[in-house]
Amino acid sequence: MQARKNILFYFSDQQRADTCGCFGQTLDITPNLDRLAREGVKFDAAFTPQPVCGPCRALLQSGKWPTETGCFRNNIMLPTNIPTLGKLMEQAGYETAYIGKWHLASDGELEKKPAIDHTITAIPMELRGGYTGFWRASDVLEFTSHGYDGYIFDENDNRLDFKGYRVDCITDFALDFFEQYDGEKPFFMTVSHIEPHHQNDHSHFEGPEGSKEKYKTYPVPGDLAALGGNYREEYPDYLGQCHSVDENLGRIIDVLKKKGLYDDTVIIFASDHGCHFRTRNLDAHLNGYDDYKRSMHDACLRVPLVIRGGEFLGGQTVRALVSTAGLPKTILSIAGVTVGDGMIGEDLADVVHHRLPDRRNEVFSQISESRVGRSLRTETYAYSVYAPGINGGAQPDSDLYADDFLYDLKKDPYELHNLIDDPDYREVKQALRKRLLQWIYEAEGKRPVIMD
Repeated sequence: MQARKNILFYFSDQQRADTCGCFGQTLDITPNLDRLAREGVKFDAAFTPQPVCGPCRALLQSGKWPTETGCFRNNIMLPTNIPTLGKLMEQAGYETAYIGKWHLASDGELEKKPAIDHTITAIPMELRGGYTGFWRASDVLEFTSHGYDGYIFDENDNRLDFKGYRVDCITDFALDFFEQYDGEKPFFMTVSHIEPHHQNDHSHFEGPEGSKEKYKTYPVPGDLAALGGNYREEYPDYLGQCHSVDENLGRIIDVLKKKGLYDDTVIIFASDHGCHFRTRNLDAHLNGYDDYKRSMHDACLRVPLVIRGGEFLGGQTVRALVSTAGLPKTILSIAGVTVGDGMIGEDLADVVHHRLPDRRNEVFSQISESRVGRSLRTETYAYSVYAPGINGGAQPDSDLYADDFLYDLKKDPYELHNLIDDPDYREVKQALRKRLLQWIYEAEGKRPVIMD
């Protein structure tokens, strides 16, 4: 058996951290993830760098900010001329497998039929981000499937239809990989579920049958209890989706153990962003559109992150703030690939083992589609700005921003009271503004003006 670790990146879509037992959920929604957390490392304060599906995925495949790749909103194709994670892992000698949602091969205007459209057809090899191995994917999985039934495509562009609950079927395709895996090379597998994302054309969350009854009673997160939105109708199915994602994680773990691969595999569990259940972006600064995620609030930015295997063992809890922008660099580091300054973020193993004594304990995020926004999250405060008069789906950045939100998280953990104009917080705001401007400069190479 090869000496280097296999890597499984198990990825959900639009999952709040507080759906998971290891992050405070009292219902038995995620027993398999909770077990991984007890064996590995859980990151209590992990945040996404971009709370929109396409831009976040582009970042995870490139290790570059969406403003650098140009993929600042959905419906923008991942450039083919950059050194992607898939390319680098294959160059490093890994056998790759990608299963599920891709969301980076079609290109066109937002909310319109793409000019280059692979949403319901096979994704050409040159648009698969450097993954040339096992491939069972759809560009926009919710266009080729629903909660039950649908189709994806294999590496030879063959359409593969499936019947049954989508999470189960996507996992079935992942398990097919292990039937043909010979162990000659270490593997890097990504399982990219669309759950617990809502099904857009049905305008509902679609859990397994019986979810509404099974989860009709649940603890309501504090932000939703205060703000309402549509969680009362949708949350039971949302929890059913999350449980199915976890149940299928357990199926893969069982196969890894059966084949003697478990202890040689690093398992990474994360989500692209969270979900605010139509409680946010209802303010006058909305310039674009939103439904569940395009916001600077913790409901959208805070995500579950657990890593088990390799340097990530011991049942540790990391309370430092981290960004999932560091996942490409972390994955490559596990594979023995040094990327230096070629990718953003930090190797999360360095955070776990305290190898970065001067690191900033804060997270920067770019917001798009609902507005052109930028945010800074610290242990104590959440601060964001927006670009006045600019549609969030039309432009990636701005030379001028204005204050948007400021929350004192120690006093207001559910971010219910915006202090952006509170004179008692003027000095705090000025200090946060200075730090945010530095992040913008480092990420985007420009120093915009932020006005009150």
